[in-house]
Amino acid sequence: MTRRWWDAGHMDGETWVRNRWLHVFFAGTMLLTAVITVFGWSPWSTRWPAYTAVVVLVVAYLAYGHRGYDSPRAAAAFLPLVLVAALVLPAVVPSTAFVQCIAFPLVWVQSERVRTAVLLSVAVGVASGTGLQVSGGPDALVSTLLIEGISVIGACAMGVWISSVAGLSEERRQLLDELRATQQSLADAHRSAGVASERERLAREIHDTVAQNLAGIVMLTERARKDLANDRGAALHERLAVLEESARAALEDSRALIAAGVAGATSGSLAGALHRLAERYTRETGTPVAVDATDGPLDRDAQVVLLRVVQESLANIRAHADAGSVSVVLQHAPERVGVRVTDDGVGFDTRVPTAGHGLRGLHERLVLSRGACTITSTPGGGTVVDASLPTGPEPNLPATERTVVAEVTR
Repeated sequence: MTRRWWDAGHMDGETWVRNRWLHVFFAGTMLLTAVITVFGWSPWSTRWPAYTAVVVLVVAYLAYGHRGYDSPRAAAAFLPLVLVAALVLPAVVPSTAFVQCIAFPLVWVQSERVRTAVLLSVAVGVASGTGLQVSGGPDALVSTLLIEGISVIGACAMGVWISSVAGLSEERRQLLDELRATQQSLADAHRSAGVASERERLAREIHDTVAQNLAGIVMLTERARKDLANDRGAALHERLAVLEESARAALEDSRALIAAGVAGATSGSLAGALHRLAERYTRETGTPVAVDATDGPLDRDAQVVLLRVVQESLANIRAHADAGSVSVVLQHAPERVGVRVTDDGVGFDTRVPTAGHGLRGLHERLVLSRGACTITSTPGGGTVVDASLPTGPEPNLPATERTVVAEVTR
């Protein structure tokens, strides 16, 4: 469609503004045509047909012809008048044949198809040539054919070239629109993925902190009830003290999560946090936990991950293992650092998928940190959890987990 290369906009009230320079060109051409019609040489004694052609063409353009860039109906009504003017004006005043300067552009910008524009360009050339022959006679045939032939060929060549350029521009515009739409879709997908990732992170943090503290509170409450029923006042006092401590820990963890941090890393050292965690576990469950841990060069993010591994392991031991003893070993190597949690409980079949969130969250956390985890267990033979992280660069944790966090409660 040749109209598209001149104006690719929708049909609206801004058509006049968008094509203002063509309007200016039309006005200047018609003004010069009117002056030549009045003062130019004419073989006829009367010039009213030329005056009429100029007036009709200008009035028609002002009335509806200027909408022909967007309206096929307006173009269909206006272009025949252009052909008539191209015939009448040269026939009355030969010098006005330059009206083709505006006739060819009007034909091309107001035609729907290239083929139509080419045919109308030929029609303009024929009409103008006929008018020149009427005014110039047979002697002007050769010059008329030469002038009109060059004019038609030049107009068609220019029109086809600009139309092809416009087609490429339109294709590029469509590609840009598709690219913007794709970019928006990708942005929405990244946003959705970020929301899902944050939800998973919060689920892991809540499971590893608040949920575990609440599970301990439930267990302590059950034991305190038994102590109360059996009239064991001293033991009950100890239970209530640990219960209060666990409740405060859950409250601190909840506040840390609300503040968009992560609870549980040490304000001092990982080894100290492991000792305090083991002491608290022993007070809550009565199961002794032996800790072999010394501090080494380890960034805070790695400390968070390893501490979470131990927390999750102890939570699983408390809930499922029925263990008599537990050991926690912090291991340092030149290229890796890890923890080993061993219990002598009932064990389980590692080939059977687990329904809980704990082990899955543990693996996900280690994967995000470029770490590895191995769980070895057999029914009745206890369980060993080995988790390790590479040393050197900080683990690849999400930005929301890279915060300094509260010390494990004493």
